[in-house]
Amino acid sequence: MRVALKSATRFLVAHPVSDLSVRGFSLSQSHKLTSTVVLPLHSHRPAKTLVRIATPSFRSCGCAPMSTVQVRDRIDLSDTERSIFDRLLATLRHFHLQTQLRVAGGWVRDKLLGKECYDIDIALDDMMGTEFVDKVREYLLSIGEDAQGVCVIESNPDQSKHLETARMRLFDMWIDFVNLRSEEYTENSRIPSKQRFGTAEEDAYRRDLTINSLFYNINTDSVEDFTKRGILDLKSGKIVTPLPPKATFLDDPLRVLRAIRFGARFEFTLDEDLKVAAACDDVKDALAAKISRERIGTEIDLMISGNQPVKAMTYICDLTLFWIVFSLPPEFEPAIPDGCKRLCISCLDTAWNLVDLLGESTFTAEQKRLALCAALFLPLRDTTYREKKAKKVPVVNHIIRESLKRKAKDAEMVLNLHQASHKFLSLFPCLTSGEDDQVVDHDWMGDLVDVPVYSRVRVLTGFLLRELKDFWRVALLISTILHPIDIEDGPSQLDRRRDLFNTVENAITKLGLERVWDVKQLINGKDVMNNLGLKGGPLVKESLDKAMAWQLAHPSGTAEDCIEWLRETNSKRVKLQ
Repeated sequence: MRVALKSATRFLVAHPVSDLSVRGFSLSQSHKLTSTVVLPLHSHRPAKTLVRIATPSFRSCGCAPMSTVQVRDRIDLSDTERSIFDRLLATLRHFHLQTQLRVAGGWVRDKLLGKECYDIDIALDDMMGTEFVDKVREYLLSIGEDAQGVCVIESNPDQSKHLETARMRLFDMWIDFVNLRSEEYTENSRIPSKQRFGTAEEDAYRRDLTINSLFYNINTDSVEDFTKRGILDLKSGKIVTPLPPKATFLDDPLRVLRAIRFGARFEFTLDEDLKVAAACDDVKDALAAKISRERIGTEIDLMISGNQPVKAMTYICDLTLFWIVFSLPPEFEPAIPDGCKRLCISCLDTAWNLVDLLGESTFTAEQKRLALCAALFLPLRDTTYREKKAKKVPVVNHIIRESLKRKAKDAEMVLNLHQASHKFLSLFPCLTSGEDDQVVDHDWMGDLVDVPVYSRVRVLTGFLLRELKDFWRVALLISTILHPIDIEDGPSQLDRRRDLFNTVENAITKLGLERVWDVKQLINGKDVMNNLGLKGGPLVKESLDKAMAWQLAHPSGTAEDCIEWLRETNSKRVKLQ
């Protein structure tokens, strides 16, 4: 079960469906859920304890009661991890080194939660990562083992790589090595102005969150909590910064989004002081000015692809960061109403729960990601701005390509899904009625005067699916969110939307169109030119479209039949001219 978006529900209750509309779109109250979630464990061995978090419906990101999380008393290493650490310790003994080897950050947190993690970052207290990797390689060669995949990742502050990182592959796992550090930041950049070797305690305090500041000391086989509250916050389910939150966020404003992402992922409570700092104008200005849009987009992608995207977006909204993150162009039309961001989250919530009801196997991970993205921005689908060439473009294009710096194909797909949802909606009456001979009212395809009335539903649906290909079910999902659902006794609105999706999907399968884009067209452009006496130009494409419409209307027809029909219709066209 998913956590219900209670804040959006109250917003919708306060604004009846008849009153709440964003350019033709309205959404009614969908569902209320209260659940207890057991976070999945990925260990190859049975876990000693389960991580159980109580997750009641929440009003806002900060009002949920404190959770109680089961945290292990010690870290149990897998056989592979033990082998890796044994080789590293043997390297120390071989060269008589006193270096302390500490695994840092997320690996320690996840292992204490009983979750497997394959991202091992090792911090060194007295040498650079490249220097230590050279020694590991030399030791491995001395005992007849190969050092695999040794490489150096140069520092790249623009991509949040502030330190040179040495990397090598041990027992089929990539291991990163860096030195402990202490950092100072300038006012207008998240790139450290000064770096030096630091102590483990200094390194812990410079991290984003207390739950990410824990170390596992390989030398002593022990967990180190230099902030004195990392384990406590992990057990109590709290998101807290090691240092005062405002100073932490001003040093590196990206930590605001990381705090939100981890809070949503683990369903932890954001610390009250952290919320105040995250929502203050200084931090919001710093987030807009100091952080590259690529980094913001990466964090949003991780949230959308994570296990609690609705909760993450709700945090962003409640902390008044929505329009900072999803920044709009300077001018757009029509004006966006105040409740739009809540409506965006409500659409996301409906899509998220529909995906869950329909079953995870219905969509691939990529389809699910883009479906949630399209749902989030659904209330903005008719808002436009003018590009340099004075062409009107949906603001969703600006948000995805400029505000989040995602790939152009992501923006193109989301816009296509929004446009296709309108087309799908026009087909719903026919696809859900079971009547093959209903005339479809449409304004998105050319004249169908030559298509038999009883075949028009199949033709229109076929063309739409050939356009969407594997993403047609995603477009269908978005359409079911837009489709009005009556409020009355009986199944919940969410169940009705699920049933509507299944009905249309079954109708498309019955029409034999579920992979219609794989159907090869009976004739090609050369056939059209040879048989109609054309020399190219738009008439060839128009004739090919007509031929495809004929083929969809006559699935058992042959190429010869299609050409004969095309000659007849062309002859009629010439006579009319």
